[in-house]
Amino acid sequence: MSEPKSPTPTPAGDTYKGWVFKWTNYIKGYQRRWFVLSNGLLSYYRTQAEMGHTCRGTINLATAVISVDDACNFVISNGGAQTYHLKASSEVERQRWITALELAKAKAARMQAESDDSGDDFSPSSLQVGGGQGGGHQNSEVQSTLRTLGSKVEDLSTCNDLISKHGSALQRSLSELDGLRLTGEAGDKIRQVTERATLFRITSNAMINACRDFLSLAQSHSKRWQKALQAERDQRVRLEEALEQLAKQHNHLERAFRGAAQAHAIVDNKGTAGPGKGEASDEDDENEFFDAMEDAPEFITVPADPQFHKRSSSNVSGLNTDMCADDQSLNEEPLAMNQESPSQELVPLRKRRTRIPDKPNYSLNLWSIMKNCIGKDLSKIPMPVNFNEPISMLQRLSEDLEYHELLDKAAKCHSSLEQMCYVAAFCVSAYSTTVYRTGKPFNPLLGETYELDRRRESGYRSLCEQVSHHPPAAAHHAISDRGWTLRQEITVASKFRGKYLSIMPLGTIHAIFEKSNNHYTWKKVTTTVHNIIVGKLWIDQSGEIDIINHTTGDRCHLKFAPYSYFSRDVARKVTGVVMDKDGKAHYVLSGTWDEKMEFSRVMQSSRGGENGTEGKQKTVYQTLKARELWKRNPLPDGAESMYYFTALALTLNEPEEGVAPTDSRRRPDQRLMEDGRWEEANGEKQRLEEKQRSARREREREAASQRASGQSEDGAPHDSHKALWFESCEDQITGEQVHIYKGGYWETKELGSWEGCPDIF
Repeated sequence: MSEPKSPTPTPAGDTYKGWVFKWTNYIKGYQRRWFVLSNGLLSYYRTQAEMGHTCRGTINLATAVISVDDACNFVISNGGAQTYHLKASSEVERQRWITALELAKAKAARMQAESDDSGDDFSPSSLQVGGGQGGGHQNSEVQSTLRTLGSKVEDLSTCNDLISKHGSALQRSLSELDGLRLTGEAGDKIRQVTERATLFRITSNAMINACRDFLSLAQSHSKRWQKALQAERDQRVRLEEALEQLAKQHNHLERAFRGAAQAHAIVDNKGTAGPGKGEASDEDDENEFFDAMEDAPEFITVPADPQFHKRSSSNVSGLNTDMCADDQSLNEEPLAMNQESPSQELVPLRKRRTRIPDKPNYSLNLWSIMKNCIGKDLSKIPMPVNFNEPISMLQRLSEDLEYHELLDKAAKCHSSLEQMCYVAAFCVSAYSTTVYRTGKPFNPLLGETYELDRRRESGYRSLCEQVSHHPPAAAHHAISDRGWTLRQEITVASKFRGKYLSIMPLGTIHAIFEKSNNHYTWKKVTTTVHNIIVGKLWIDQSGEIDIINHTTGDRCHLKFAPYSYFSRDVARKVTGVVMDKDGKAHYVLSGTWDEKMEFSRVMQSSRGGENGTEGKQKTVYQTLKARELWKRNPLPDGAESMYYFTALALTLNEPEEGVAPTDSRRRPDQRLMEDGRWEEANGEKQRLEEKQRSARREREREAASQRASGQSEDGAPHDSHKALWFESCEDQITGEQVHIYKGGYWETKELGSWEGCPDIF
């Protein structure tokens, strides 16, 4: 785990302060905190600026136990509710802190002994060291408690006197009644009452005397108990110091033994394994502890032997030359013009916006709404715009084209295996825009469309349409002048599980390249939104993807590793292997879905290496040096106040002339939210949803009327809605029932005749 280097703590008189990593929880792990040791009290703050007003916690060292875990970790506990698991940035810094803490604790013990020798009456405040503000406050509180207890005992004594006085009077009265020489049943009753009154007075006196004896014993023996406790504490400190020395000696011996054993193994296996370490570090010790708790990698990559560079120099050089030439030609290609239409060179490109209004700071309890949605499909539950971002699901789908240049490069590749690498990188890049995007897109209305025309700037244009509402399904079609077509129909299923939200995209994505006629398909992985109940929302992608080239039989298997606190690997890791139709590996892919992807050419593969979790041998790939396939673009300035939108996302909802009346840019509630008018947006959202429900009921009535009159076939759907720009058919590749673009949208846009579009807004 990468950790920022904390500065060396600095002593200032009796005060010692500095940055130390403190364990928080299993999600955030160790977090850097500012610790201050003063007057025998160890306090911590999130930042140095908090020292003046907000203390996050304090431990009194007089009652604390200081123990050392390893070279950098140590624990401070008061034996009760407070335990700090701390981690220094180095062994030297940890030793400085341990020394300062032990000195402060010893000083507290000396001051306590001096207080005992002075003959002061014992009070629990003697456990406080240094007479600081915390000790003074607790001292006054204890004294007040003792005064209260004394007052209660006095009250009991007074009550005893009153009971004795009134009890005696009661007995005299009873004796007088007894002197009346009553006979029979009345006399027996009087004697019984007299006996009970006497017993009550004796019991009351015993209770008062016991309370007074207890207070007297506590005050006389408390000093002796405190001295015995201090002796036990000193003995424990000596034992801990001896144990720490033994632990250090054991640690050094273990490291020396491991280093010698590893060096011996490298000598025995020279030439078969990668370079090893001569001495294991403390960080390795921690990683070994968690080793069994993480998923083992499916394969191992090692650098190829030099003989492969020499033996395959001509082939490899040719490969690299071709790919570099492709990259260079792509970069030199004027992206702002259409090669087939030279006249467009004279048309200036439109300047896109780079900012949207900042997100308002409206507070709303997510749990208050989500607690009633556990186990339900969120697409059927109305949500306020406070949880949304000002774009629709159709626009989020169009964001898959953020790194369209990867498909441009893929279209230029002569090798289908190289092309597969770029297609895989494009598949991964689609998730990079989601890393900070915890807002929910607007659910599109039935018949809603969205066009993204970037033909002049980037050579492609895209169209999305909401083709179904229950279940919600969106069809997407994009075509590029640079030789590729992308189409997909995605149905989003979402389930709220209490602590997290699972979003499962269902459907197949198709990428077709015109020059090679290669046809690729793949599906999306599951997206999980964590910390729904408490904490900061964060997103993870997990699952496996198989990208298949149906023309050549090539295949790429990608694995998105789920986040695990116990894993040694980098977070958001993605790995993959590109294989031909015979299963032979040609390229290894690695990286993260939020930063970059690299690929390495496989020169040789073999079965061997470490055993997997099920006793199977892993595949070892000898590869050439990794080359970068894709790298995420930086976010625009101020993105944190603009819903963490990318440069492309900032332009998606920008108003444009000539778009269809059903385009998401014309949706009023979405526009109001973008402008910061959230209350009006919520009202408009309810109006649009009710209008959609009314239109659905009307279609159902028409369908029922047609069935009744015999104009429709038996088993016809209750909802007779048909998509305007897409038609339903069976996919020839997957056999799925999908919606495919049937044409006509861009021609209609040129004519400006939108009479066939429904009124949904």
